[in-house]
Amino acid sequence: MKIENNSVVSIHYTLTGEDGEVIDTSEGRDPLNFLAGASNIIPGLEQQLIGCSVGDKKDVVVQPEDGYGELQADLIQTLPKDMFTGIEKIEVGMEFQAQGPNGEVQFVVVKDVADDGITIDANHALAGKVLNFAVSVEAVREATQEEIDHGHVH
Repeated sequence: MKIENNSVVSIHYTLTGEDGEVIDTSEGRDPLNFLAGASNIIPGLEQQLIGCSVGDKKDVVVQPEDGYGELQADLIQTLPKDMFTGIEKIEVGMEFQAQGPNGEVQFVVVKDVADDGITIDANHALAGKVLNFAVSVEAVREATQEEIDHGHVH
């Protein structure tokens, strides 16, 4: 069976950056399962897997616009230190949950700590990056109606 929309797909993958450094891998873990066509994985990877079958191995390069998007400068901002009351020591790399402009939960990373404020970044960690996937298709099956209705694998 070939991968098409409403297929349940299991893949093993290794994700590397442009420098060849491994960012993530399923090696040593269970394969990644997803429902094709349900936006369970980034679009650039999903599109390249359509038509593949069990046993296929594929190298896929995903540009930022088809991955986690381009870096958005408006998601990087410097805030006054008094907005971080109750936190004893703030360091670069710390992650916080914040409330976005429309009330949604947003994850931010501290990029800089200075006397005049704390710079945070709400971009996804992989935004703006070219992603290189080495993928092996492990299993493909038709999704159940319940999986299709719910939009994910059960």
